[in-house]
Amino acid sequence: MSELFGLRILATDKMFFEGECESLVLPTLQGQCGILAHHSNFIAAVVPGEISFSYPDGGETRCVIAAVSEGIVKVEDNTVLVLVDTAERPDEIDENRARHALEEAREELLQKQSVREYYAAQAQLARAVNRLKVKNHATRKYD
Repeated sequence: MSELFGLRILATDKMFFEGECESLVLPTLQGQCGILAHHSNFIAAVVPGEISFSYPDGGETRCVIAAVSEGIVKVEDNTVLVLVDTAERPDEIDENRARHALEEAREELLQKQSVREYYAAQAQLARAVNRLKVKNHATRKYD
């Protein structure tokens, strides 16, 4: 029995990853969800956070971490499909831009606004915090 499963991670603007995978950990409403080969079928909401997965590359195992925004994950027949608004590797994240977005989101939350604007600002804040967390995690882990 194979210890690999098919993984496709699609962001709205690009195919982030497609290939065979050994393990996947992603953020869901219920907390971190780990997936290995032959996982039971399910569908769940993905929340902004850090996704990590490992895949074979020649004789080595490569590990990838990335910041993802909200979306969904579907596991079916040893294949995983992750659909998210954004997916970024740490080297793709501009730390200064993320810090600026964080400050803007904090300011927006302090302003009087509609419920819709409040939730949009909360989502923007969560994305900015997550991007900085993934960028800093990767820097600490690989320095």
